[in-house]
Amino acid sequence: MRTDAAARPSHRAHTPTRGVDSPWIVGRVAAPDARLRLICLPQAGGSAASFAPWRLTPPPGIELATVELPGRGVRSAEPGPGTLEELADAVLDGIAGELRAPYALFGHSFGALIGYELAVRIRRRGLTPPAALLVSASRAPHARVLRRVTGHDDEGLLSWLEGFGGFPPELRRYPAYLRYAVRTVRRDLALAEAYAAPGPAPVGCPLHVFGGADDTLVGPHQLEGWRDCADDGFVLRMLPGGHDCPFTHAGDMLDALVRALAPLARPAPRS
Repeated sequence: MRTDAAARPSHRAHTPTRGVDSPWIVGRVAAPDARLRLICLPQAGGSAASFAPWRLTPPPGIELATVELPGRGVRSAEPGPGTLEELADAVLDGIAGELRAPYALFGHSFGALIGYELAVRIRRRGLTPPAALLVSASRAPHARVLRRVTGHDDEGLLSWLEGFGGFPPELRRYPAYLRYAVRTVRRDLALAEAYAAPGPAPVGCPLHVFGGADDTLVGPHQLEGWRDCADDGFVLRMLPGGHDCPFTHAGDMLDALVRALAPLARPAPRS
């Protein structure tokens, strides 16, 4: 849940852009001459604002299109679907207009499972496939849940989140926000705990998996399980930081994204 503004400052201009009008994309931003759209899906309890550190330095040639899920952020009053599969269906319907440009999918933790379900649905429906699926800090979709935490009371859940840096302790000073945040995290975690793909389905595009070297929740062995979903290339990279390294170490994450996506975002050679 941490949204630590760890991204490096940049003197390179970046431009807010308009895409298809939709409540699903909030905070769209692009580097000049963007040639690839990166659709970003947040962690449990997270929102489009979780990617705020990335907007300071959008990767060269990349447009960031950050997804706002129902029940959080500017959509906090909207009810969410009852299963992760239903949520993936709703997201795909909501962002369908974003899939017309060259694009890739990125999902962090809970968002990684949504990203996988999107890629599988896109392939089954015969839609334009993503140039790549990028996921971080998540078990493979067909792997069993090793630990269930939604049975904890609010204090127990908060303590678990704080134990791996998933919730800044200073936010305890804001009781109203705390109740909202715990409720949102609990709802998302319940979807994740109830979810298990029936088997590793191919995602139909290159698969890049990222993990934090100090992540105590999802280790390299669990990340390696994603290899079973790859049918067009697989890369696993470990980054500095813990479970929320994409935000606490945003600079390292953005550098890794540039390495993964730069070949896809290059302009076509002149004939």
